[in-house]
Amino acid sequence: MNKPSKQVTLDSDLTRIIEAKHHDPFSVLGRHVVNGKTVIRTFLPYAENVRIGKNGPLMKRIPDSDFFEYYPALNEVDDHHQLFWTDKEGNDHLDYDPYTFLPVLSQFDQHLFAGGSHWHIYKKLGGHLHTVDGIDGVYFAVWAPNAERVSVIGDFNRWDGRNHPMRSLGGSGIWEIFIPGLTVGCVYKFEIRNHHTGQVLVKTDPYGQQFEFRPQTAAIIVNEDNHAWQDMEWMEKRPQHDWLHHPMSIYEVHLGSWQRDSRGNFMNYRELAEKLVDYVKTMGFTHIELLPITEHPLDISWGYQTTGYFAPTSRHGTPDDFRFFVDHCHQNDIGIILDWVPAHFPKDSFALGRFDGTPLYEHEDPRKGEHRDWGTLIYNYSRNEVKNFLLASAFFWLEEFHLDGLRVDAVASMLYLDYSREANDWIPNMYGGNENLEAIDFLRHMNSVTHEQHPGTVIMAEESTSWPQVTRPTWTGGLGFSMKWNMGWMHDILHYMQEQPIHRSYHHDELTFGLLYAFTENFVLPFSHDEVVHGKQSMINKMPGDEWQRFANLRLLYTMMFTYPGKKLLFMGCEFAQGTEWSVNRDLDWYVLDYPLHQGMQTLVKDLNHLYKKHSALYQFDFDHQGFEWIDCHDYQQSIISYRRKSANEDLIVILNFTPVPRENYRIGVPHEGVYNEIFNSDSEYYAGSNLGNAHIQSEPQPWMNMNHSITVTLPPLAGVILKM
Repeated sequence: MNKPSKQVTLDSDLTRIIEAKHHDPFSVLGRHVVNGKTVIRTFLPYAENVRIGKNGPLMKRIPDSDFFEYYPALNEVDDHHQLFWTDKEGNDHLDYDPYTFLPVLSQFDQHLFAGGSHWHIYKKLGGHLHTVDGIDGVYFAVWAPNAERVSVIGDFNRWDGRNHPMRSLGGSGIWEIFIPGLTVGCVYKFEIRNHHTGQVLVKTDPYGQQFEFRPQTAAIIVNEDNHAWQDMEWMEKRPQHDWLHHPMSIYEVHLGSWQRDSRGNFMNYRELAEKLVDYVKTMGFTHIELLPITEHPLDISWGYQTTGYFAPTSRHGTPDDFRFFVDHCHQNDIGIILDWVPAHFPKDSFALGRFDGTPLYEHEDPRKGEHRDWGTLIYNYSRNEVKNFLLASAFFWLEEFHLDGLRVDAVASMLYLDYSREANDWIPNMYGGNENLEAIDFLRHMNSVTHEQHPGTVIMAEESTSWPQVTRPTWTGGLGFSMKWNMGWMHDILHYMQEQPIHRSYHHDELTFGLLYAFTENFVLPFSHDEVVHGKQSMINKMPGDEWQRFANLRLLYTMMFTYPGKKLLFMGCEFAQGTEWSVNRDLDWYVLDYPLHQGMQTLVKDLNHLYKKHSALYQFDFDHQGFEWIDCHDYQQSIISYRRKSANEDLIVILNFTPVPRENYRIGVPHEGVYNEIFNSDSEYYAGSNLGNAHIQSEPQPWMNMNHSITVTLPPLAGVILKM
């Protein structure tokens, strides 16, 4: 039976609850023994009256407050009691009291997280469907060590931080609460009061797995086990996949501007799966690389200023929609790589910056904590919890979404403390050098554990300097990446191709220099999105000459890329020679395929892809000197190079003519006596070329170029030919 309570003077604990300052609301709310008596206490700012259960006893309001109390008899009230309350608008609510539940996060989880080694911390922190003692709800947890109070706020509690303050788990810096009755679709953020300043911040969940459509930024609770994967065959084969010695031709895509619907709106991941995969299969690419689809607030950042490291952007649908996309790709033998950004993050006030009122994820000193060029913040790689956040994100995409790899953006900015800084604007490391030792350790650790735990996946580095051993194992002193973008080759060859052919003889070394270091790393040859924006012009408009020469030059360039050592990457639109620079705000200029020159370019890329996959000489030894041999690299006067590509059982000859002058009876040495057939010619009429070429070529016993046999060929203008015996 309920006994009348005496007049209660609001003590400091109750006052701090009212003022939303209490670090341990569980010590005040819920069921407690006070002066030898059991009391149930709740704080409901919008309640007119409250009962224990729908038809139970009425709780008594503490005068001049929104606290309600009830003193139950022994065993009168269940351990997890319900509160039935009516709000000021007359609406009824029936909820389990969240302050009757014990802590959920284990000491072991906290220990692993504090040590930076909890690979699956994304399953613990954030907001997740959860069941405690047979009661369903949502469990929330967040790391905010410098907070005085943290609350979950959302559409279920009027976005009022007084309603669901969380429990502090002490030295771990983690706050948690289990809220019964919440389910999929509830929208939430965290309200954080800084311990030192009293500043109150409203932050989105760093571990949120779905977010509202921009410009809204709240996280949304998802069902994390709702998709029935159908890619079992792909996933079973992946650990044994020898990507080092297999073809890899990557189609780089920004999903928001590849294609849009008839009204100009973003397409859903499921629609994109059907359309994009059909196109990629037809074109012969082996992989799709996605510009970041991690959630981001600003379209024009292209996704590289990420705020949701565990969430596919809602621009294209739900996480399950994206799972369908990946699943469909795998069922069609297409791999998926995601651009991933652990180098920096935006300053948006709702996100990670000064998350608990202090520089938590970033360094406090802007000389280490800020990229002024990009207006972004740099992660504090010396902090275990920050490294764990990033490591868990990598695991999340590889494991939960079955991705086949990550392309790590801006690695150079992570490696160097003085990256893009003036002489007095950086802090040396403990040895006085410019190497970011903490970031290096993080990259090595991440590469080691992802390769160990997810064999067959690839981690690529966008690294633009001469840092040694980027793709060598960590136990030999390397960084442990699978592959590295060959930025040097890309810059050299584009600079060369932009020269007028009459001047190319003076720049011949730009064609050949790359082979001096081609096998020092596992290289990807990238013609990426970065090369067709910001005034750099589209690929076709980089080429010199009249219209015919520009298309011939680009066909020649692609022929070189597909026959040169290294895996291949081509940005969307480049395969059909889009004339305008890429814009994130609209889809590609598909209409140009009505014109023969653009059709020819698309057909050329398709044929090169299929040729590349068919002939092991073009891929088996991409990262090994035994797969390449110069025939002649010295003919600078005619701007011609020739080389062999070799595998264990195949030998191809590639000859590239970088002038608009046809060359009749051009002699090269060949390794074997016999008949050589032209299996590819970029000047073919199928590609809108002039159709000058060769049929069957009989070798002659005339020594040439240090070989015992030679052949004479016709070299079409601004074109490449591939011969096979």
